[in-house]
Amino acid sequence: MSKPNLVIALTKGRILDEVLPLLAQADIVPAEDISSSRKLIFDTNLAHVKLMVIRGSDVPTYVEFGSADIGVVGKDLLLEYGDEAFYEPLDLDIARCRLMTAEPIGRPTPAGRLRVATKFVNIAKRYFAERGIQIELIKLNGALELAPSMGLADAIVDIVDTGKTLTANGLEAKEFIAHVTSRIIVNKASMKIKNAAIREILEKLSDAVAKRAS
Repeated sequence: MSKPNLVIALTKGRILDEVLPLLAQADIVPAEDISSSRKLIFDTNLAHVKLMVIRGSDVPTYVEFGSADIGVVGKDLLLEYGDEAFYEPLDLDIARCRLMTAEPIGRPTPAGRLRVATKFVNIAKRYFAERGIQIELIKLNGALELAPSMGLADAIVDIVDTGKTLTANGLEAKEFIAHVTSRIIVNKASMKIKNAAIREILEKLSDAVAKRAS
């Protein structure tokens, strides 16, 4: 009996570099080098599995609407997007970082309404509202570290890995918001219709994550 076709949505960059070895341990290997190709859909060694490479911020949307059955996405995007639209069965424990606030080094936090620049507007709204801090949100999609030095914002909310980029731009990490790792998400309809095929991949990935941690 043939297995149902599955599409797995990935994103280029650090997550892709760290997830491909896990997929290989789960017996899923792209038929060509993804990093050197401009293609967006890739065949694999398994006739029923294809890999889709898209923007990380688009992975939840493709999975929610069923264009991809499975996706790999950072917890930061799930916190921003919301996770009610799909299942989140597995933490791959890769691409670790932190979601934090950051402000200019040595500058006291201004009193009153705080101007906050971020691409994580929903996360920032919830975080500051829970602390009773009034903010003016400024949505930026990149170069967040420039916002305070250019007078656009008092603080930013962003992903922090080593913190070197913050320091190079005169900023320091302040308040911790959340730990971030990459997660597997699954379309709800796919989980019902293609359950056995998806479960097989999840079990192999889970074993690969366990071996990596040991």
